[in-house]
Amino acid sequence: MTVTLRRATVDDLMAVGALHQRSRVAAYSDILPPEGLVSPSPQEMGRYWVERLLWEGTDHRMTVAERDGRLVGFSYLGPDDDGDPATGLLNAIHLEPDERGRGTGRTLMVDALAAMRARGWSRGVLWVLKENAVARRFYERGDWRPTGEERQDRIGPVSVPQLRYERRL
Repeated sequence: MTVTLRRATVDDLMAVGALHQRSRVAAYSDILPPEGLVSPSPQEMGRYWVERLLWEGTDHRMTVAERDGRLVGFSYLGPDDDGDPATGLLNAIHLEPDERGRGTGRTLMVDALAAMRARGWSRGVLWVLKENAVARRFYERGDWRPTGEERQDRIGPVSVPQLRYERRL
């Protein structure tokens, strides 16, 4: 019944992609129109993660969470895109929909923050959908604060506003 964390392997990535797609549908169904939720497919999302780790694997880290041998979540982090060597970017925390509220997201966040500190970063940043109140509350409970920066990103064919958050490590 306990959640265990471990570094992801290439063998995990297709399952991570499928989990990522289920997580997005569950988290964004009240935010995005249906066309923003159907693409990419779970298989396309898995191939995305295979390709992404091929390019970023040397300076990024994916951690998977398992409960009773079942993949139930993941986190992904790396250097911030702005090039500040003191800043790490928490790219993602995603959970199986039935795992929400069980402490797994918090466990992944605590692990990610420790990994960021271990890399010598003194500041962490992330981007979250502006209208994702659940995720924003989750991060704010973890001492993340909005910076005031916004950007537009794409989820499938849909353009979505995102907010940047930061916290001291």
